[in-house]
Amino acid sequence: MSVNLPTAPQAKEQAKRLRAKLREEGAPVGHAKSLEMVAHKHGYSDWNTMLAAIVGHGAVSWAVGDRVSGIYLSQPFVATVIAVAETKPEWFRLNLHLDEAVDVVSHDSFSNIRQRIFGVVGPKGHTAERTSDGHPHLQVDILKSRPD
Repeated sequence: MSVNLPTAPQAKEQAKRLRAKLREEGAPVGHAKSLEMVAHKHGYSDWNTMLAAIVGHGAVSWAVGDRVSGIYLSQPFVATVIAVAETKPEWFRLNLHLDEAVDVVSHDSFSNIRQRIFGVVGPKGHTAERTSDGHPHLQVDILKSRPD
């Protein structure tokens, strides 16, 4: 993937120029196809993935010591980031220590209390995995960065 991503208008202009060049060469392509080709040139599987990377460029980056709040398996929490590792551009594996333990089981007959949780969150601060009701397993928002 390109380290120096173009802006969305620049990428669209690249697609427009590519379309014109291919038309001149007798191999015309449509607008959507040219956008996909530009995305592939920059190392992305498709235009939507590249656009998300462009829009998310400069997205939240996590650091050990950050104070966060969020929701884990429908339970609200406040926590401290105790470990972080980038798994791919703009996706981070976070290990969180919750201020107060939460019960992640909704059934009355048993419990599963957790005070340390982890998950891989993307540029919008939530996991790709979803619960049966469609909510992300983990949603994290920065409260306050660590003191410098």
